[in-house]
Amino acid sequence: MGIISFLLLGLVAGWIASMIMGTNGSQGPLMDMVLGVIGAFVGGFIFNLFGASGTSGLNIYSILVAAVGAMALIWVGRVLGSRV
Repeated sequence: MGIISFLLLGLVAGWIASMIMGTNGSQGPLMDMVLGVIGAFVGGFIFNLFGASGTSGLNIYSILVAAVGAMALIWVGRVLGSRV
């Protein structure tokens, strides 16, 4: 997958995750993209643990995988933030 495609996937997945997790008002599109791109790796790892494939290109399944990973990152951030 090209870098532009991966960044676009990250932007869309991060935006979806921020909407679902309710953080869309506190972070901008750059943070959505960062969460989505890192979430693609995290989501791929999580899905591989359960025997499913990770991201496979610019498609709906890959956006779902990346969004799940980004939601996991937001959740971990909330848990760690509440303990500090």
